[in-house]
Amino acid sequence: MGEAADLLVDKLAERAKDITVGNGMDASSDMGPVITPASRDRVRRIVTSAEEAGAAVVVDGRDLIVAAAFGSAGERCMAVSVAVAVGEAADLLVDKLAERAKDITVGNGMDASSDMGPVITPASRDRVRRIVTSAEEAGAAVVVDGRDLIVADHENGFFVGPTVLDHVRQGMEAYEEEIFGPVLVVLRVDSLDEGIEVINANPYGNGTAIFTSSGAYARQFKRRVTVGMIGINVPIPVPVAWHSFGGWKDSLFGDHHVYGPDGVRFYTRGKAVT
Repeated sequence: MGEAADLLVDKLAERAKDITVGNGMDASSDMGPVITPASRDRVRRIVTSAEEAGAAVVVDGRDLIVAAAFGSAGERCMAVSVAVAVGEAADLLVDKLAERAKDITVGNGMDASSDMGPVITPASRDRVRRIVTSAEEAGAAVVVDGRDLIVADHENGFFVGPTVLDHVRQGMEAYEEEIFGPVLVVLRVDSLDEGIEVINANPYGNGTAIFTSSGAYARQFKRRVTVGMIGINVPIPVPVAWHSFGGWKDSLFGDHHVYGPDGVRFYTRGKAVT
């Protein structure tokens, strides 16, 4: 046994020295670095949850996205900031959004009578205002305007009222950026196919939803969109904690999602026992 062990170690050392280590994309490399040059010193697992610009396709079901857009003053990663309105649903959607947005009570977040509080900093307030103004200058219609909201007894607060923008187009900053404020953008399309194209063209893919009474539309949507979390008549598609959280494309970097089974795998190593 001892002689066999010595021969095995010698052979392993000889073969290991012949392995070329380099860029994993290089045809001359047998083994590349795991993640970054820092992995030369140690192997690291990295998962990064990145930016999102949550969009929902609305075929019908006009009331369901209001809380998803304006809850937490829009300052949450899974907020619905874009409503992709299909065909005749658009006018009905905008009318309902305007009605509901105007009913939202904005005030001190510690006051139980407030539906929505301020955004987090003056810089956040000013950024939201600027993006709304840039959309208006680019041709969008400001249906509900919360830019100049003043809350009594909180005149120096960082308040922005619920805002609804209609006739927004791809390429506008209000569509391309994660606004992270109480602004809901309405982008109009002629068909579900066009709506799915809009969702898939976005570089981010954290979460999306469809509002429809059609099972066929729902099945088509869930199969075709390139997004990590999908809601069917659920505005914020974040399931309970034993499911994994995380998106596709530029919304997530790494080999795993954030929690659930992937979270366990991230911090552990598996064993296969045969």
